[in-house]
Amino acid sequence: MNMQTLTVELGDRSYPIHIGVGLLDRADLILPHLGQRRVAIVTNTTVGPLYLGRLTATLNSAGVEALPIVLPDGEVYKNWETLNLIFDALLSHRAERKTTLIALGGGVIGDLTGFAAASYQRGVPFIQVPTTLLAQVDSSVGGKTGINHPQGKNMIGAFYQPRLVLADIETLNTLPERELSAGLAEVIKYGLIRDLPFLEWLEANMDRLIARDRAALAYAIRRSCESKAELVAADEREAGSRALLNLGHTFGHAIETGMGYGVWLHGEGVSAGTMLAADLSRRMGNISQADVARIDRLFKRAGLPTVAPNLGIEAYLNHMAVDKKVEAGRMRFVLLRKLGEGYVAADAPAELLRQTLIEATGPV
Repeated sequence: MNMQTLTVELGDRSYPIHIGVGLLDRADLILPHLGQRRVAIVTNTTVGPLYLGRLTATLNSAGVEALPIVLPDGEVYKNWETLNLIFDALLSHRAERKTTLIALGGGVIGDLTGFAAASYQRGVPFIQVPTTLLAQVDSSVGGKTGINHPQGKNMIGAFYQPRLVLADIETLNTLPERELSAGLAEVIKYGLIRDLPFLEWLEANMDRLIARDRAALAYAIRRSCESKAELVAADEREAGSRALLNLGHTFGHAIETGMGYGVWLHGEGVSAGTMLAADLSRRMGNISQADVARIDRLFKRAGLPTVAPNLGIEAYLNHMAVDKKVEAGRMRFVLLRKLGEGYVAADAPAELLRQTLIEATGPV
């Protein structure tokens, strides 16, 4: 399979996204983005045994020294304590300002590594090597980095762009089915917010994606990254159109926080959260019940939950009040004007929101 390359256009901070097979063996793709022949590879106890040795060997063969930093695996570890483990290792090994950090893993590793890179010595280079579908289509692109707080997900962090994103589709071979499905939630999101033809393609090809058909995965990853790269280039710090990428996330983050980090995967929260957003969009007269059912069918075919847990109205409202889209004390939601067109709504009627939270949620 030929490698495909996209570019996130950010002037002198533009960077490539390489998508293909066997990219972990391509030192030539990494070397141009290193400040010195020394890197730190941040990974976790699940991904490390699978791919750390391979990436290290690739770099060593090109004369690059690689410091491994292996963190515990799971959303529950996306916190200050784990972030400090990265700083401890960097300081103990006297990493310098030109030492590049390489994130080898899923979204948690990417967010932690990016935040560490933004903070260590006030900013060192970093590279994203995402090994989950969710990270390849979403979290590795765009420069959002950070950690969770007990009161809110991703509330502490920084915008800090990588130098390179290296998406090796081969790493998806070892991805658990539940994690693959979680990534598909973010893929479906792009079709819902701005790309109806892609949504229709997903409906026609979901079985191929679930079966890990390499060509189908490559197409879905490229199409998703194209959408995200365009939105990031137009609105890097989410002052406007980039907020569309948060379809289902306000509800979804409330689910993740309310249930306890790691109980629901991020993509599972996004899926159920998108169904709540679709229900609210229907109540506001934007889309039909048939549209809601169509979205529900696609998420179910992807192996995702479509009914959000009943945390209670007040719990949802409290968690959603701690959201990055809250402005002047008002909640803002990404809703659907129609399938393939999302928008940011600051005027969702409180009564309709409460009806959604009562009638469209299920048991805890």
